[in-house]
Amino acid sequence: GEIGRAQAVQAQACGLPPHTDMNPVLLKPNSDTGAQVIVHGRAIGNMRALDYHAYKATARTAVFDSYNRLAAQYRAVVVEGAGSPAEINLRAHDIANMGFAEAADCPVILIADIDRGGVFAHLVGTLALLSETEQARVKGFVINRFRGDLALLQPGLDWLEAKTGKPVLGVLPYLHGLYLEAEDALPAAATAPAPAGALHVAVPVLPHISNHTDFDPLRAHPQVDLQFVALDQPLPPADLVILPGSKTVRADRAALAAHGWDAALDRHLRYGGKLLGICGGFQMLGRALHDPAGIEGEAGSSPGFGWLDFDTTLADGKQLRNVRGMLADGTTPVAGYEIHAGVSRGAALAQPLCWLDGRPDGVVSDDGQVRGTYLHGLFDTPAAADALLAWAGLRAAASPDIAALRAAAIDRLADAVEAHLDTRVLRNLLELPC
Repeated sequence: GEIGRAQAVQAQACGLPPHTDMNPVLLKPNSDTGAQVIVHGRAIGNMRALDYHAYKATARTAVFDSYNRLAAQYRAVVVEGAGSPAEINLRAHDIANMGFAEAADCPVILIADIDRGGVFAHLVGTLALLSETEQARVKGFVINRFRGDLALLQPGLDWLEAKTGKPVLGVLPYLHGLYLEAEDALPAAATAPAPAGALHVAVPVLPHISNHTDFDPLRAHPQVDLQFVALDQPLPPADLVILPGSKTVRADRAALAAHGWDAALDRHLRYGGKLLGICGGFQMLGRALHDPAGIEGEAGSSPGFGWLDFDTTLADGKQLRNVRGMLADGTTPVAGYEIHAGVSRGAALAQPLCWLDGRPDGVVSDDGQVRGTYLHGLFDTPAAADALLAWAGLRAAASPDIAALRAAAIDRLADAVEAHLDTRVLRNLLELPC
């Protein structure tokens, strides 16, 4: 089933396999006022904000079913809220913050990001907007991402404790260069100049881009210059352009066309550049995109780029699976996950990019310039990343081991928590031995 990236990373940090009970209700925005709603790992449909607000009573049952299963299986369950617990207009039927904490009788810790500024106003204001019973449930504060001299912050901490009667349980430092995938936002652009001989990779920022963590291994690669390019900006000179995943493929394909990217990508290919499409980006490479049931928005069909001889039809029932296999060369291992609603058919599929669990996946064009795949995370496997980057023109520097980078970052974060948080209080709240 499908869960959020943050919950998957947190599961890995606990040494546990990710499970849909860890993210029983997932919202994937596909417009300013709507989102795809995923319950227990399966998409149940698209809802506008008011529709979802009415659906919360039903979603609450799914949330508590998951919580009860986890509570029966593990000694401690940490519940992460979503957004602010003090959104007055969303208090009714709340299932993600204090509404859940009250129903499940959980102690609460308020955590604020000081790097954004206004940390004392955030904490005091949030506490003030809670009901009396909710305020009593708050056992303390944690301040996250602090950089500077703690002695200068101490008077503010003393004031906060005196003002609220709640203890500050710790101040976590800002950890520079921490390799952990972002849940929603694209990573900040690199500021260091590209090294000599670097492979230049460009990724258009689609209005509904998804699974941007596919590119984290490239961002960490010492010989790759990765650029995320806004659609209203010209395509810079690049060895490789990657069309990313999309929550609404037809709409994002139309956005690319409206901003002149058809001509830009034609020019890129004409001058020998390479083009790779991942999931929704792969679907765009074909002749046409069909959505007869309106899975991702208004029902209908749209033209693809037409570089590969296949069509894609969206249908109910996402393909959701972790997979392993080989690139089509038969010797290069690759692993990742599939999460898509489309089924692609056409002559081009006779030349797959890889074989996953015995099934062909993706396409390699006759001239070798264009490739596509449904596989997310294909750059996470160093051997596969090396092979794909060599195809794009890179001849130096082995790809980083992303799993090792992630594990080291988790250890570093855990060390910081142990050093800067009162873990005795946390253990008492979780009813664990100190």
